[in-house]
Amino acid sequence: MNPTTTALRAGWARGRTELRQSFTNGADLWAHFFWPTLMVAVTFFLRDVSFGSSGFLLGTLVLPSILGMNASMAMVSMSQQLTAEREDGTLLRAKATPNGMLTYLVGKLISVSGGLVVDLAIFLVPSLLIVPGLAVGSVGSWLTLAWVLALGMVAALPIGAVLGSVFTSIRSQGLITLPILGMIAISGIFYPITAMPEWLQWVGQVFPIYWLGLGMRSALLPDSAVAVELGESWRHLETIGVLGAWAVIGVLVAPIVLRRMARRESGSSVAERREKALQRIG
Repeated sequence: MNPTTTALRAGWARGRTELRQSFTNGADLWAHFFWPTLMVAVTFFLRDVSFGSSGFLLGTLVLPSILGMNASMAMVSMSQQLTAEREDGTLLRAKATPNGMLTYLVGKLISVSGGLVVDLAIFLVPSLLIVPGLAVGSVGSWLTLAWVLALGMVAALPIGAVLGSVFTSIRSQGLITLPILGMIAISGIFYPITAMPEWLQWVGQVFPIYWLGLGMRSALLPDSAVAVELGESWRHLETIGVLGAWAVIGVLVAPIVLRRMARRESGSSVAERREKALQRIG
């Protein structure tokens, strides 16, 4: 059998195992349920708040945006897991096996994306019962939701792999928290981007978070809601273009960065990181 095919099959099996284990571990279960539950609470309190004179409820506009935000946050999960497993030596063990890095990367893509889909379902199902005015009665809405989510994950996960390759310690992951929060703030997640200064609107449109939110809104909101969007258009072609560009960049850059990072890994570097971690604990 082709070595690459073997690695892909092993990665698929590894990803399924990691995903299954995440639902039998207390800490992972808490992570799966905490943030979706918190976002359900946010939409509950916004469900009756009107957005200016538009006639739309802010909770209705925010719900699909939160879906897009959570989908884009998959890059943070990917980055954190890769950094943690680099620190504890998991990546070094993967490097030591034939096509081990490919197996590892495929497995991580499967486990992170699978966990993301479950998290989104935990948020979406109760929110559909709380928030009025959503257009979820047609097959087209769900098909749009599916392609936006799939393209968004392809755009976000390789970026997360690149970020995880840059950091050598899980403690340093905090350095990306503020930039990510800043991107969320200017991406029209909790308030329509049209209410922001024009220069912030342009900055927000550079990053995938805005386009994921826009794509989700186009799937779940009625056609009349497009009046509060830029250009009064769902801009599907632009969504495909921007998310596609991020996906291509990530797919091209991530393997190169991961290979270079793996070449620098050694038993001594892992031991040094463990020693520093023990010193911090002590």
